[in-house]
Amino acid sequence: MKRFLAGLLAVAASFSLLTGCGQQNNTTDGQEQQTQQSAVEPGYEEGLTTRVAALKGPTAMGLVCLMSENEGEDAHYSFDLYTSGDEIVPLIGKGEVDIALIPTNLAATLYQKTEGGVQVLDVNAGNVLYVVSHDEALTDLSGLKGKTVYMTGKGTSPDWTLQYLLGKAGMSESDLTIEFKAEATEVVSALAQDASAVGILPQPFATVAMLQDQELSMNFPLENAWKEYSPDGSGIATGVTVVRTEFAKEHPAAVAQFVQDHQASVAAAEEKPADAAALIEQYGIVKAAVAQQVIENFNPMVATTGEEMKTWVSGYLEMLYEVAPDAVGGKLPDEGFYYLG
Repeated sequence: MKRFLAGLLAVAASFSLLTGCGQQNNTTDGQEQQTQQSAVEPGYEEGLTTRVAALKGPTAMGLVCLMSENEGEDAHYSFDLYTSGDEIVPLIGKGEVDIALIPTNLAATLYQKTEGGVQVLDVNAGNVLYVVSHDEALTDLSGLKGKTVYMTGKGTSPDWTLQYLLGKAGMSESDLTIEFKAEATEVVSALAQDASAVGILPQPFATVAMLQDQELSMNFPLENAWKEYSPDGSGIATGVTVVRTEFAKEHPAAVAQFVQDHQASVAAAEEKPADAAALIEQYGIVKAAVAQQVIENFNPMVATTGEEMKTWVSGYLEMLYEVAPDAVGGKLPDEGFYYLG
């Protein structure tokens, strides 16, 4: 499979206390860092079950080790997975969900609509958008000139991100032909019919495409261009974890504990990708074979907190606001949007 390993990066060597993806006896660096950052001592609250909602996909992949540890009567969390953020938003509004893993722009819009009713705890999904084609020589945005580009997400984050990056690169949509498809599978089919075309797909669909068509190359992540134009070099904050502000005020120790547990869950998945992949399939997110490839080669899972989280998220929202102000609720969130412990 040509250039499939081009995106390889080091798997984190931290250990987890979670048995769901392999029990270890060490505390993760992330846990230690969070304890230092937070003014609140993390802890489980007797009689409290924190209700967590997540979208099926990269935002939920980092949760599976924690999910597997919370299936009994003594669970500290309950988890529900959804296919659309529109399913989660009303649950947050009604107070039926305490913590949610959702797209970053949706979090900003929700913050505006609820007048500060949610806050961002961490970035849970970084770069997930990859350029794929049958041309191994395609290595940057300039190579898209004159090409037909197939992608999903018209009027959503992938569309806005590409528009922004093309502008920064001195290009416009008139320099290429963008064809939007309803499903990632349609992008794969279009590439099979037009070998000169290019696809932009999120993970894990980019990996699925590679497995279906072994002549495809994983050319480059859009994050390469993003970091080139980002003033601070921060990554793309695709997805975030939000907490209801009211819940955070009433249960600060439980919130700090969740942040710590989320970091440990991500570290456990990175440490034992095969075990995590089996859980990812078990929870109906994506097939284990695909999940393992995604974790090992592209690692879209993160649990970035504190000031680094704020830098990532604010930079990403500024980009969205520049391209499509309505995407973030018409204005940029204020400082209250960021939960810094």
